[in-house]
Amino acid sequence: QAQLRESGGGLVQAGGSLTLSCADSGRGFNTSAMGWFRQAPGKDREFVATISWSGIFKFYGDSVKGRFTISRDNAKNTVSLQMGSLIPEDTAVYYCAADSVGTTHLRVSGPEYWGQGTQVTVSS
Repeated sequence: QAQLRESGGGLVQAGGSLTLSCADSGRGFNTSAMGWFRQAPGKDREFVATISWSGIFKFYGDSVKGRFTISRDNAKNTVSLQMGSLIPEDTAVYYCAADSVGTTHLRVSGPEYWGQGTQVTVSS
């Protein structure tokens, strides 16, 4: 069972960068797809990015393609989200996610496990 904890959120100016990290203290990290979702006030939760257990396959939401990069370190049981060229519309609570089935299940059906979220605020 995954136990996810995010870190790295905060306030950043538009055009800036921020890196989020997620540590999994549970079992099965090396065989789980990992990902990030976000939820802005008054909006539905939105898929941001996912990475396969091997790190080979990565998928991004349309709104973040070319600006965000997901990566993982299986030796440290961590997954990161590097966010660049931030815009105010990126303001949201960002959630780490894990799924033992794979990246498609994580994106389409929803992940099995969620972190508690970390706030990212982009000022204009």
